[in-house]
Amino acid sequence: MHSGGGARSSRADQADQRRAELLEATRRVVLERGLASTRVADIARATNVSGGLIHYHFATKDDLITEMLRSTSDSEIQRLKEIVAGPGTAVQLLDRVLRFYIPASRSDQSWILWVDAWAVGVREEHVRTILLELEGAWIEVLSQVISDGVASGEFACDDPLGSAERIDGMLDGLVVRYTLHTGNMSRSRMLHHARVAAAREVGLDLSDFPDAPAESP
Repeated sequence: MHSGGGARSSRADQADQRRAELLEATRRVVLERGLASTRVADIARATNVSGGLIHYHFATKDDLITEMLRSTSDSEIQRLKEIVAGPGTAVQLLDRVLRFYIPASRSDQSWILWVDAWAVGVREEHVRTILLELEGAWIEVLSQVISDGVASGEFACDDPLGSAERIDGMLDGLVVRYTLHTGNMSRSRMLHHARVAAAREVGLDLSDFPDAPAESP
């Protein structure tokens, strides 16, 4: 006699797959239309399903948006943790964190999403909650990198958390400027600013950072 456990597992897997597809479609639609302008009907059209099916998996639009942002945030934090878990000196790991934070280009889809979320998060608590979680995770990882560098004798810093908060805030400002405004702020210049700020926080010379190939604007 079969217990039916396999069938339930299969249905659960199908539901998880459908949710993942809806989250990815939501991300695409939001990137095209913006968080404030995206409707459940837009996502339904993008996935060729009914609005009722979307609401079966996500009770409200806010739930759907929240899960999409959390999924994106979790993926980025996991990648960041993998970077700092890799081999290398504290200086190399710090440099990798800075490089990962900085957008690949002005059309970097992840940063376009987060800049949009910052604007919406001023008034929408469910969006603001995800932003605070993401920021907190970034600062925690960066603070640990600095603390480990102090422990190994590579860094000199009596307040790793404060340094991490200042570096994070400075990077956010540079990224917004880089993403929203054209001009003389190239990616390589932004990385230079990030390295200068980080070096001052942890007692390094700029020359201590590893050499890197030139970046395109």
